[in-house]
Amino acid sequence: MEKHVVADRDQRIGRIRLNRAAALNALDLSMVRAIRAALDTWRDAPAVHAVVIESTDSRSFCAGGDVRAMRAAALAGDDTAIFSFFSEEYALNRTIAEYPKPYIALVDGISMGGGIGISVHGSARVATEHALFAMPETAIALFPDIGASYLLPRLPGALGSWLALTGTRLQGADAVHAGLATHFVPRARLSALSQALAEDGAGVLAAFAEPLPPFTFAALRPAIDRCFAASSVAAIFQRLAAEPGDFGRDTLASLGTFSPSSILWSFEVLRRGAASTLGEALATELRLVRRVVRHPDFAEGVRAMVLDKDRSPRWTPPSIEEVDPAAIAAMFQE
Repeated sequence: MEKHVVADRDQRIGRIRLNRAAALNALDLSMVRAIRAALDTWRDAPAVHAVVIESTDSRSFCAGGDVRAMRAAALAGDDTAIFSFFSEEYALNRTIAEYPKPYIALVDGISMGGGIGISVHGSARVATEHALFAMPETAIALFPDIGASYLLPRLPGALGSWLALTGTRLQGADAVHAGLATHFVPRARLSALSQALAEDGAGVLAAFAEPLPPFTFAALRPAIDRCFAASSVAAIFQRLAAEPGDFGRDTLASLGTFSPSSILWSFEVLRRGAASTLGEALATELRLVRRVVRHPDFAEGVRAMVLDKDRSPRWTPPSIEEVDPAAIAAMFQE
């Protein structure tokens, strides 16, 4: 059976290759454990100066966690499988953030959700022009996890709240502008960079990084900051409704297709994460995710967006106004 994670020494680096192309490298528990085992092995190995993680498939770095499997576990009432996956995934995120050696992610293709979790916590995140970063969790009634509740509030202005609630996709250089990536390297030079890292270590990054083109969303930054810096979801919606031009109208229309409950608990987890350490944020996310996956909207969101792909979810309740604030607060109780 082909390994979904291939980890080996390559000259000065430990190299991790994600190799589950048929599933766009979606993470399952065995992959999380394999990455963690490699990092533990190399942590104190003198010959390993840095770790590089990359994909064997140019379509996807990592499309996220295996939400199909999590939906099946939730419907079966398998709390053990749910807790095992998320607790070990979040522990891996923290291991990466605290790793004592350079951890370099070469992101080419899709990087969503869990894919951001195994890249953005590293010391260097290289994005090609084909890299696509997104946290699209509100579309399936999850929330930005993997430590995103800590990271997103620390992006410039209100970009984090905007990305979290809308699931907007950032390509290549835009991810560097936003703070999700650190270097922009065209796909044509990525293989050479990967080899140079093995030969000479992390110091070669600067020689391969190229100047950034303008931020695609620069003209929208004032509107994003005006609307998404609001102190509540209701206020965000009010500001979007008052915003002139297409941005407010189009964003409201997009948000109207997502799980109302998910928008509310996603906003709240970011509000808490803004005042938390990474460890505290991950602990909050773990408590929340165990409840969210049991909510009917999660199974329905994955069905509509991933399984049946009819993109016509039926949310419970169907509108922001009908969501009980007490129900959202209860999701965060210890």
